[in-house]
Amino acid sequence: MDYELIATRLGEQIRQRRLNRGLTQAKLASLAGVTRQKIIAIEKGDLSVGMASYARALGALDCEFALVPARLPTLDEIQGVFD
Repeated sequence: MDYELIATRLGEQIRQRRLNRGLTQAKLASLAGVTRQKIIAIEKGDLSVGMASYARALGALDCEFALVPARLPTLDEIQGVFD
């Protein structure tokens, strides 16, 4: 599986968890001790963001990393591949 897709999925899950908790990006950044720009990058699945920042954001959301078998990408996720 493509590592960029994994990072994108992680960012989407973090964003969804933030929204479910009713937090703004600024509030999550404050709770995690990172900048709002870093939260934006995390939610985009930016590969230049270090693991510590991802871990801080997850910790602020009362979440943790878990290893699960990768699933195949959905059609929506690979839509642009064949264009």
